[in-house]
Amino acid sequence: YYDDETKTRETIDEASWLHTGDVGEWTANGTLRIIDRSKHIFKLNQGEYIAPEHLEDVYLHSRWISQIFIDGCSTEATVVAIVVPNEEYVRKNFTSTGTKTFEEICKNNDLKQLIMTDLLRLAKENKLKYFETMSNIYLHHESFSQQNGLITTTFKTRRVVARQRFQKIINSLYNINGK
Repeated sequence: YYDDETKTRETIDEASWLHTGDVGEWTANGTLRIIDRSKHIFKLNQGEYIAPEHLEDVYLHSRWISQIFIDGCSTEATVVAIVVPNEEYVRKNFTSTGTKTFEEICKNNDLKQLIMTDLLRLAKENKLKYFETMSNIYLHHESFSQQNGLITTTFKTRRVVARQRFQKIINSLYNINGK
């Protein structure tokens, strides 16, 4: 790190290895693919580690959604997500939109079930494990942006900020304190 000796020492070990914090996997053809950052990984209650960015990449193949933030809790067995639906696609393909605001549309339970079904389809197609499959989602009407502080200048989700902003919703998705 330029002009930061402390961070440089934390990143480069005694054997001169550079620890980037990236998490990778070897592909079938022998190449290394970066799937997440180690600081983003979290553990579920059965001891399974979750790489949320990898799962988000899978679920973003749904035409119904434009953004997704996956989170989990060490006291729970599955992940949950804050989903920003693709407004244009929803208005064209979901019959109950009418002249409602997008915020009102996002509160529609039928839309939530439709999107959930599509996400479960993607989980199955991509052979995700049960704990990588969403147990619940929340449809959020406002896109993640730099203006609302939810994404960086490189369009990555600011996970700590998102977790803080949506903590009550995440708790309600797990029904924490309401069981």
